[in-house]
Order: sequence, then C-alpha cells, then structure tokens
Amino acid sequence: MCIMKYPIFLELKSKRAVVVGGGPVAARKVLGLLQAEARVVVVAEHIDDALETRCKNTNTEFVEAKYSKEYLVGATVVFAATNSRKVNEQVYRDCQELEIFCNTADDPDLCDFYVPAVVKRGDLQIAICTEGDFPAYAGHLRKKLEDIFTEKHGQFLTELQDVRKHVMEIMSDSAERKAILGEIAGDVSFEFFTARGASEWRNNTEEMIKSHTEKT
Repeated sequence: MCIMKYPIFLELKSKRAVVVGGGPVAARKVLGLLQAEARVVVVAEHIDDALETRCKNTNTEFVEAKYSKEYLVGATVVFAATNSRKVNEQVYRDCQELEIFCNTADDPDLCDFYVPAVVKRGDLQIAICTEGDFPAYAGHLRKKLEDIFTEKHGQFLTELQDVRKHVMEIMSDSAERKAILGEIAGDVSFEFFTARGASEWRNNTEEMIKSHTEKT
C-alpha cells in the first residue's frame, strides 16, 4: 500500500538549516534555503569557492571541517548532500536520533521530506512532487505549468489579498464570505483583471461586493 506524504510549506525564516556538503548539489540546497531566509550552516571538509562567493553577505555560516553530529544540534531541517553515501547515511541516522527532518540527496529511502519542483509567481507557489522517485518528471511538469501560470497570476493574487482583508472586515457570515470570495477569485474575475488592468478590476470588485452586501 502506498503511504501518502503530508504536503506542507515550511516557514524557515531565521531558523537553523544545516547542509552537509560543499559541492554543486549542496549549493542548490543552500540557495533555496537562503530564498526562504533561513539561517544556513554549511558543513564540509572542502567548500567550493563558487558557493562561498554566491553566499557572500548572506546569513550563511561555513564550517570547513569533517562532519560531526554536533553540527546538527538546534537545526529545523538538515540536508545530506555529500558525495559519500556513508557520510550521508550517518547524517540521516543522526537526524533520526535527534528527531530532525532530513533530506538526503538522490536517496528517497533516506528522506523525511522531498524538495518539490516549484513554479513561483510572486506569493503564488505551485509545488510538484514525485515522492522522490523521478525528480526529472517533476521538472518537466514545472516547465509546462510555467507556461500556464504567468506573472499575471502572481499580480492577481496580490490584489486578492487586499480584497480578502476588506471582505473579512465587513462581512460576518462565513458562508456569504466564502461565496463572494469564490466569485472574486474565479476565472471571469481573472480575465477581467488581465484585460482591463488592476485599477478597473478593483473598481469592478468593489461594485460586486457592494451589490452582494446590499442583497444580504
């Protein structure tokens, strides 16, 4: 029986995230964590100069030393990304003992979580995961979705956030709020936004809300 994984988005801002490894694979993990504003610690016997250069003036600590379990203490997440399976396995075992979520590069059996392929449009994020079985397929699907979901979708979401706050303030009935917000977030509303622009869309949306409240 296939056990479903629980999909979540982690808030890692200012939280300790440890990457064990200093090569290209580790670099990808580090850069992703920095985008999430994590407090990154890189542990490796040798760290690529290119990685250190890219992380200059960021919240990254480099520990050029042989891996030791002590570096994991206090971490929220850990990435094992060395070129040694033995070391990666040890990192994973140590994480299990310390009850820290661990991701081991290219080894789904030694992962508590997987890193999805992501389409990002402003605050809008769409994640695609293949349970670690075939990351290249997730990447393929991401490219297809990038053509479907444009920067306009991210801009639309920004406008929706303000509208939602307004609706939450003026409407007390949860069913009514759900109905109007569903209409505002729908395809017709989005098409109006793309065709007429943000200013006209806001005016039209205000009229929709006003009309809805008057009926109730």
